[in-house]
Amino acid sequence: MRYAKGHDDGFTGLEAAIVLIAFIVVASVFSYVVLGAGFFTTQKAQETVYRGVEQSTTNVQLVGHVYGLASNPSAGIDQIRFTIGLVPGTPSVNLEKMNIMVSTPTFGPKTFAWTNASSSTPDTNFIALKNGVGISQSAMTSGDQVEVQFNLSAVPRDTKITIEIRPGVGASYPFSKTTPAIITANNLIY
Repeated sequence: MRYAKGHDDGFTGLEAAIVLIAFIVVASVFSYVVLGAGFFTTQKAQETVYRGVEQSTTNVQLVGHVYGLASNPSAGIDQIRFTIGLVPGTPSVNLEKMNIMVSTPTFGPKTFAWTNASSSTPDTNFIALKNGVGISQSAMTSGDQVEVQFNLSAVPRDTKITIEIRPGVGASYPFSKTTPAIITANNLIY
């Protein structure tokens, strides 16, 4: 058999096929990396949106009325009680990280922090009792109702009280009430 010199047509086609296969493999690996990065970015963006919605919406809501108790009715209301619950579909709330801001025209904002004591300290702490009885609760889960109680300096009649509930996660829940014109031992604050 004789071999002709200079005829490399078959090898050129084979080399071209190998180069084409290499390009296809490199392109598929590159596209896989790009798609993976895209999926990762989309997942991170979704987590950011969920976290933003969680922090921009309030988790707690007022349930029922706000009551004011007066140990000395002529001086004014010195204890506030109200019940809070979770908005449907929200996760549990850690009450230890919750603060309550209270202000009236006669005194500036005062911050009340959670305590596990059996009663609150005037102008500093609040207690949270599940269903209004028992020991102070440190967390609130779906379906729970917690009665919040705190003692403050006497608030006279016809005085606007602004209360802002600030949970550890989520937006604050502000509301305002006015003490009644005639203060008794137990009062409904409107």
